[in-house]
Amino acid sequence: MIRRRLAAIVLGALVLPAAPSASESVTVFAAASLTNALAEIEERCEAETGHDLTVSLAGSSALARQIQQGAPADVFISANADWMHRLQAEGLIARDSRFDLLGNSLVLIAHGQEAASVGIGPDLDLAGMLDGGRLAMALVEAVPAGIYGKAALTSLGLWDAVAPSVAQADNVRAALALVAVGEAPLGIVYASDAAAEDDVTVIGAFPPDSHPPIVYSAAVVAGRDGPAARAFLDWLRGPAARAAFERHGFTVLGD
Repeated sequence: MIRRRLAAIVLGALVLPAAPSASESVTVFAAASLTNALAEIEERCEAETGHDLTVSLAGSSALARQIQQGAPADVFISANADWMHRLQAEGLIARDSRFDLLGNSLVLIAHGQEAASVGIGPDLDLAGMLDGGRLAMALVEAVPAGIYGKAALTSLGLWDAVAPSVAQADNVRAALALVAVGEAPLGIVYASDAAAEDDVTVIGAFPPDSHPPIVYSAAVVAGRDGPAARAFLDWLRGPAARAAFERHGFTVLGD
């Protein structure tokens, strides 16, 4: 009798339905310019994938250095291809996980909502427009938005005149804030950043050929590869994420 009962228990255990897989946490290091887009994406992605997202936002250079130092990031989204190249060359990006996700454009913004538009070209008197004030930019030697901005000003022959007046911020959102609160009359940011702030006006767009293409790359960090991280990258390439990115002023690359 005892043996029969044991057999019944074992057989019953074998036919029990499989327990659903537990949700996992995905830590995402992302460029600060993605702040608003990822805030919208996070909740819906968690609901649809079943995984919890923890998003850390900063300048791409700062995040890349943290990854180099062993920070526990699962996914990196960089606003600058050079930083992604560097991590990949150091073996810090999971094989076959990297892809180009988004594009953006560079704009000149002014404080307030009624600033007049200007044509951005070699004849622009940007130094005169500052009238003793500061030009807010992200760090021009390290943060992508600052690197692109300096490249654009240099190619147009404007950099030398305005360089002494540049106020460098840790990231592009900090540069945006300087203009929004009136600490700087003008700034150079991404179009997506300007769209997120009511207290600035886009007064001109930099010619696309004045700076390298602005491309956001995404990848899984080496040693952190797993189903949850891959599921997040797949979700980023889906229709819901595409619509959110486009609402926030980005261009979605690829199919």
